[in-house]
Amino acid sequence: MNIKSKTTFQVQELALKIRQRIQGEQLPDGSFFMTEAQLAQEYKVSRTVTREAVSRLQGLGILEGRKRKGLLIRHPDPLQLFANSLPSLASSPENWLELAQLRYVIEVGAIEIAVRNATTIQISKLEEITGRLEQSILEDPTSSQTVELDLEFHTQILKMTGSRLISGMQQILVQFFQIVPHKETATGSAERIIWEHRELFNAIRDRDVERARAMIRMQFRSPLGLELKEPVSLRIP
Repeated sequence: MNIKSKTTFQVQELALKIRQRIQGEQLPDGSFFMTEAQLAQEYKVSRTVTREAVSRLQGLGILEGRKRKGLLIRHPDPLQLFANSLPSLASSPENWLELAQLRYVIEVGAIEIAVRNATTIQISKLEEITGRLEQSILEDPTSSQTVELDLEFHTQILKMTGSRLISGMQQILVQFFQIVPHKETATGSAERIIWEHRELFNAIRDRDVERARAMIRMQFRSPLGLELKEPVSLRIP
């Protein structure tokens, strides 16, 4: 093993040990951990290795360096970490497809939780969104308003899970993707699109998990139909 490879291995190993220690001690956010000098001495590694390992953990939001204080423990928001890393993931068509598939998995996988946890108020809100979406589809299936209402429809379903993580990941993903039907086929399929959304709403209202799962799969039957758009600033819900 050459010097560079050895150093990389030491950095990875130290970063892992620090993470395991932080998790094991379960220190609250903002707690003092130790200084880089203390880390280097305790784990018997060079200051270079220590500095690089700490830098990696700072990048993950696990540690925060304070001048004249040392290193503080931080509990990073997983949604913020995902939002920060997403631009680098959307760097190629292959990665775009991976992200589209991730959105598919989140929405299809969450539908059972959404159906079972949805409140009466949330179902009423979904019905109201469904009505506005149907009207917009009839007017123009390809309009930006239709796209926005479709995203609002699916966002509402994810909110029904009661999980901030599930809903938040979907909201971050859809800022990179939008469903844009082809103009020449959208008009002819308007009734089909309306039926799919109405049937999905009906299944959720009726607490019919299997029918809801079938309808959500139908709506996401073609992840390749998702097109990348210029993302807005990522806001964590």
